[in-house]
Amino acid sequence: MQAPTTNPMNNPMTNPNTMNHVLTLVAAQPEGLTPAIVAEAGAALNAESGVIGEPHWLASGKACDIPFSADDITGIRMAVRAAINGPEKRIDLHAGPTFGRRKKLLLADMDSTIVTSETLDELAAFAGLKDEVAAITTRAMNGELDFEASVRERVRMLTGLDESLLARTFEDVELTSGAETLVRTMAANDARCVLVSGGFKYFTSRVAKLCGFHFDFANDFVIEDGKLTGDVAAPILTRHAKLDNLEAQAEELGLSLNETVAVGDGANDLLMIQAAGLGAAFHGKPLVAEMAPARIDHGDLMALLYYQGYSKSEFVNVSVE
Repeated sequence: MQAPTTNPMNNPMTNPNTMNHVLTLVAAQPEGLTPAIVAEAGAALNAESGVIGEPHWLASGKACDIPFSADDITGIRMAVRAAINGPEKRIDLHAGPTFGRRKKLLLADMDSTIVTSETLDELAAFAGLKDEVAAITTRAMNGELDFEASVRERVRMLTGLDESLLARTFEDVELTSGAETLVRTMAANDARCVLVSGGFKYFTSRVAKLCGFHFDFANDFVIEDGKLTGDVAAPILTRHAKLDNLEAQAEELGLSLNETVAVGDGANDLLMIQAAGLGAAFHGKPLVAEMAPARIDHGDLMALLYYQGYSKSEFVNVSVE
């Protein structure tokens, strides 16, 4: 490996075409990524990898790639994150291979990922049980409860709720910033986009249409005479089902798992996140953020596009900075 120079980011001998990895920095706020922060990250990266290339801006003041060469990137993300850490900076980052950055299959969780809320918790508000249901949801997403059992318990608490309240709940659902841009940009670049949720089909079908997902998979309420019976139709979509869906979709498309991206926030998303070529915890629960290969702690879902090397000029339907 070539020895580092005094200023490796200006070294003409470091050809970015020969670099086998890339570090991507994404600011949570517009103009939040300054040349000074990029230089700090570059210095930390150089100390770990030895050879780095010129930074390439994906979005001015927002996102930047730094190519580098390394045989082992273990510790690189942590080292750079430590170097640019600080609540005033709010920079997300990811380091990964340059080859195959743009994925051909997206699997995304819905609640607290593609939408800002937990839809079942919001439905429970109509029964005066939001706090109780939300407490169970939180424990399940933290990996403290069996997910299937937690779904059955929460829905049982809603026995007798009027079916019309599903529509009223959906009226207040908000898409997460960057969700539609992520899905429509990947779809425009020939990627299949799939919404897969431990939540419920009533909501996923509508959210999928709003964002442009090709398919959606979720659980179903059992409804009789216009009322929720308190039962969930079998089988319940668990974390294993999410992984199975990722593998099945990839096989159908003739893709390796390295050609996939998965994103979610809770423990039931972790298996698919760890299996995907780009697996990201989006504002993840502590366990998920710790164990996910990629993280988005500060910004929105457009970070997943930057992590794949998309520039802002390539985004579809950009409505936010």
